[in-house]
Amino acid sequence: MKPIPTLIVLADKCHSALARLLFSLALILGLSQPGMAHAQSQAVAPQAKIARDLASGLADTGKAKATWMRDLNGVRHVQAVIVGNSADPAMTDLRAAVLRSGGAIHASHPAFRALTVQVRAADVVALAQRRDVVSVSPNRVVRRTASTLEAITGTLTGNVRSGNLRSNSAQLDGSGIGIAVLDSGVMKAHRAFADGVGSRVRRNVDLRNSGAANWIAASADSPSLAPGSPELAAFEATIANDSNLTQDAYGHGTHVASIAAGTARYYGSTPDSTGIAPNANVYDVKVLDDLGAGTLSDALSGIQWVIFHAKEYNIKVLNISLAANSPESWLTDPLCIAVRSASAAGITVVVAAGNYGQNSLGQETYGAIGSPGIDPSVITVGAVNFKGTLARSDDSVNLFSSRGPTRAARVDADGVRRVDNLLKPDLVAPGNKLVAAAATTAVSASPAWNALATSYYGTLVAPLAITPVYGETQMMLSGTSISAPAVAGTVALMLEATPGLTPPVIKAILQYTAQPLPNANLLQQGAGLLNVDGAIQLARALKPDLAKKIAAGEYAIGAAINASELPTPLSTVNGQTFNWSRIVYVGGNHVVSGAALFTRYQAIWDPRLTWAGGVVRQRQVNYWSGNGIVANTFAQSFTDNAAPSQALLTPAVVSADALAGVASWIGRSGPFVPAATLSGWLVGGSGLVLSEGLVLSEGLVLSEGLVLSEGLVLSEGLVLSEGLVLGEP
Repeated sequence: MKPIPTLIVLADKCHSALARLLFSLALILGLSQPGMAHAQSQAVAPQAKIARDLASGLADTGKAKATWMRDLNGVRHVQAVIVGNSADPAMTDLRAAVLRSGGAIHASHPAFRALTVQVRAADVVALAQRRDVVSVSPNRVVRRTASTLEAITGTLTGNVRSGNLRSNSAQLDGSGIGIAVLDSGVMKAHRAFADGVGSRVRRNVDLRNSGAANWIAASADSPSLAPGSPELAAFEATIANDSNLTQDAYGHGTHVASIAAGTARYYGSTPDSTGIAPNANVYDVKVLDDLGAGTLSDALSGIQWVIFHAKEYNIKVLNISLAANSPESWLTDPLCIAVRSASAAGITVVVAAGNYGQNSLGQETYGAIGSPGIDPSVITVGAVNFKGTLARSDDSVNLFSSRGPTRAARVDADGVRRVDNLLKPDLVAPGNKLVAAAATTAVSASPAWNALATSYYGTLVAPLAITPVYGETQMMLSGTSISAPAVAGTVALMLEATPGLTPPVIKAILQYTAQPLPNANLLQQGAGLLNVDGAIQLARALKPDLAKKIAAGEYAIGAAINASELPTPLSTVNGQTFNWSRIVYVGGNHVVSGAALFTRYQAIWDPRLTWAGGVVRQRQVNYWSGNGIVANTFAQSFTDNAAPSQALLTPAVVSADALAGVASWIGRSGPFVPAATLSGWLVGGSGLVLSEGLVLSEGLVLSEGLVLSEGLVLSEGLVLSEGLVLGEP
């Protein structure tokens, strides 16, 4: 008998000058936090507001161990992110309290009312006692979660594009769609991003906060960096990284961007390493340093920049191949709040699940998804080993790929710890030994390899036997951080085919059309393996103005949203025909199915709604306005409230919760049911057809879905770093 699975909570990381701080401070105006958390903040003891990892660090009087903790002049200090709920969007009182305590403010974050502060450890509890404070989190480490690809994902079919770009016969290639890559940088001069005129890397920006990194206790007032203002122009000039000769010293971000949007039209590209959306535009948002490390605060600042410029640059997709080890619920975790804001603004966020599928003893590990992959609004991607073949029949979930469910928790108003237990990952994609662009310095006469290629040349570069030519260098990497951009590129193709898709509809399509792999359960593979062919077929059947009408409130629940008949739920990829999974996760821990999901308007297709664990929130973006400012373009703030009572799902949607059964790892039921088995039942017509839909009443959804029993997870812990995954056989 296999050992009972244990739990490890993932850790990953990230790393940022006064101008960056000023920009962050400017964008804070008007942000509010999850209303549930707000209400709790007035009733919960201050200790309950302090994240468990921060509380543990505060209790340790020994030598400072965490990166967010340091002894300065003999006094213990911490860097923390304070999430607030003040009616004052500028958080004037809270800012003043931090400064009165002798603390410093390093940054402010508009995806939520929050401050990155540096304070004495002894002052943390007093700050948490304030009624305008929701939660206090440490400025955690975040770390990268580290064409054959076209063929194995189903990109080279008649429904997507026939042939690759080397034969110049592209149909869907991501043209016009912007993909933001939050990572270690992207080498603009690499020919993987060439477009015949220049580079498809349209901007390179560096959001790392050097003041926070160096523990410089300097605070600044919050200027108003309005669109078109001289202050904003000065800030953008400060963070500009477009001309830096070393834009990706670590090498991770360039490889990730190439998987999503690279092309291999250059000479000598053997093997062909063309990405999924090889004509999409790339926006490099650098938040990791030369060792692939950074901070939570910098990741938040990077997401802010993407949200602010999304409509200006047509950034529709945000790839996050990094994570933090957070014990906080999706309701209060800072990274989760940030990505949920991005989703509410219409940006589809794709996140790596993490590389903690096994513990140090080689045992399978459940519950190791990290933040922000724990948020219900994002698409969390696990990794598949494609065994070096084009056939999908021999593919299997990588041993290193992190399994669900999410194990972050919150303390409710009664002081009870509530574990989220959300179903993750959402799907899996190729992530083992993928060949893509390798960054070098942009010096053609004497280019220097990136840190990854230098450190692991014999493993990542030499086996390819490719002569290194400047601007054409390649290497291979493995990990869920490489799987995520394959999905991000697919999203770009879907939006090119049907521009009006919203982030939750996109996630549902990707799951519904995925191919379940044999013997892997819902917590190992989600709905199954990425199927680009199926995703494009289903995307094309929906109305192109879907997002516009949802934003305007023009859809009644149950209204028709399909522009044509839904396709037959089958795909043929590399000679193999298979059924789509018909599996869709909703509400965090429910499984639903049925054509009605895509023929009738479901309230959950509104990206402003987030439903998980019996709670439904509504998050609304507010835009800058004024003379010379294009209306509804530049995000300034967000409000977040309990969603009004409404039908979340319509009649005719099929519930698969009862089919999956009660959670049992040994019995392979509940979330441990093999996805292929559950899919087979749904394809055969099983499942409960909802006769009355599912209704949200007074802010709560009462049904529990597939809940993981506490007894199935025997231990909890924190992994301090992700490490480098070199691949599996």
